[in-house]
This record gives sequence, structure tokens and C-alpha cells, in this order.
Amino acid sequence: MTETQVHSRTIVEWAADKPEAVVLSGDLTGSVEIAEFKRTYPERFFSLGMAEQNMLSWAGGMAREGLVPYLHTFSVFLVRRPYDQLAMSVAYPNLPVKLVGFLPGIMTPGGVTHQAIEDINLMRGLPNMTVLETGDAADIESVLDVAHAVDGPVYIRMLRGAVPRLFEGPMELDKIRHLTNGADITIFSSGICTEEAIRARRVLEDAGISVTHRHVTTHKPFRDPAIADAIRAAGKAVITIENHNVIGGLGTAVAERMAEIGAGVPLVRIGIDDAFGQGASARYLMEKNGFTAGRIVERVAEHLGVRIAVPDDIDEFDVSVSFGADQLEAL
Repeated sequence: MTETQVHSRTIVEWAADKPEAVVLSGDLTGSVEIAEFKRTYPERFFSLGMAEQNMLSWAGGMAREGLVPYLHTFSVFLVRRPYDQLAMSVAYPNLPVKLVGFLPGIMTPGGVTHQAIEDINLMRGLPNMTVLETGDAADIESVLDVAHAVDGPVYIRMLRGAVPRLFEGPMELDKIRHLTNGADITIFSSGICTEEAIRARRVLEDAGISVTHRHVTTHKPFRDPAIADAIRAAGKAVITIENHNVIGGLGTAVAERMAEIGAGVPLVRIGIDDAFGQGASARYLMEKNGFTAGRIVERVAEHLGVRIAVPDDIDEFDVSVSFGADQLEAL
């Protein structure tokens, strides 16, 4: 089941009793689901145009005056373009600026200029920064509460348009979501990859592979004791699946924990294999980079040295693209 415009609805309802929360737009208001916020709270909406470095500096100043700015644009324009202003105007003074980044990884057809494939790596490396990622409607509905409660800067990898509802209950800071328990392999997945991992996991389980599966919503901090427990549960391999470069993201965070606890099983990192993206549909790029359900099954089977028949319909999905009426361009 998919739902549409979840963030648009959520932020309007959520902000009703939070006058300190203001929204800043980087000239992509219709594309990042804040047009309704602009209409509902015009005095709390600020359009900064295509000047993201300036927007980060503005946000730092607003936060010093007691406001809590929520910056909205594509992930790449919140991280890569204004990184120095982000570090010096926001992270260094540890200000409560919240960065809501859309179309992370290869989710945009805009090619290299629009694809944030290294954002988790860069944000994990910033002191004082908290890094969150949504994977379904329940995550989206609760991520604002999580971010608002953090006394400092937060970066959110946000979903838009049609999104699945996979979980019950709210996201919690530094708590992984428990999906299944098993003894052969442990899967850690995040963002859009979790829905694919769920499809893949069912095929693996039908083939007799026992799977522990955890959904990661907090990339930093990454201290939940359940992470180490899930690693120790893996008898044959730990698998990470992410819409990000395999260097510096979820796979790296899990590798660090495995080293810290002395885990003695192999790690298989599935994601963008240290290469830039290209202009194409998100589905094509997911297949190319190996994190559709069918490709996940193939990769796990190859690693375990077993044969698994991949059902023809494993990668069936809703090909319709649902956007709000306020979105004026394809990106």
C-alpha cells in the first residue's frame, strides 16, 4: 500500500503548535512538499532562492534568535553545495537547524549534479550532526518529532510522492526497527532499500535461508545495542543494502561496529559501488546498482554459494508516479 504527499500533510499538522518552527525553501517549494505549509503559515515561510550557501547562513542566524529552521531542498543542495557554511554556521556552533533533503542517492533522473550519493558519508563526518533517513510513511510521520527533540543540527533523508507504509509505530532516535529474526544472515537496510529487502528476504526465506532483518533510520548516532546483537546473530554473513556509495554510509557504519565487537563473519555491502550516477529513472539505476529485490537475492545467493530461483514478479511495483499539483518540473 502506498500513500502520497505524506510529508506535506504531516508538517502542516505538526507545526500547528510549534510557532518556533519555520520553513526555508531553496527555490524548490513545489518539489519538496512545502507549498501547503507556505499557504497555511505564510509568515513562517521564507524563500531563499537558488542560494543554498546563503540559506545555511540565514538558518544559523535564525537559530541564534530562538527559531528552529527547517530547510527544504534536494539533498545534494543541502550537503555538497553549501558544505562549508553548513559546517561553520550550523554544525560548529551546534545550532538547532534541521535539514530536510529530498531525492537522496540515485532517486532523481537529474544525473550527477542532482544525485547525493555521498551525503551520509559527509554528514556522519561532521561533529554535532545527527543523521536520519525515512523508509516509509510511518517514518515520515514521526521524523519531525525525532529531529525537533535533538538539541542541535539534524540532517534528514526524506521521501516524497508515493511512499509505502511498511511499519507500525513511530521512528525512535538511534533505534533500529526489528523486522525478522534468523540465524544464517543479517540484513541491515535503509531508505528505499528496505522495501526491496523485504521482497528479497521472503524469497530467501522460502529457499531455506534464515534471515535477521533490521531497518536503519538513524545513521548517526549508531550506538543502539541491538545493532551488535543483530550482527552476532549472523552465522554466515552480514548484508548491508543502501541507496548510497558503499564507502562511508551504512555499510561502513556496520563494518565499524563489526570490527569493534570482533565479529567473525563476512560483510557484503550492496549499494552504489564507488561510482557516479547518470541521468536515468530511479528504477533503472536501482537495478544497475544492484539493490532491487531480484538483484539482492542474486547477490546473497552468489555469496552463500547456493542456487535460488528468482520469481519473475519479484520486482513488480507501481510504475505510476504520484506528485502533488504544486510540483512544476520532473525533478
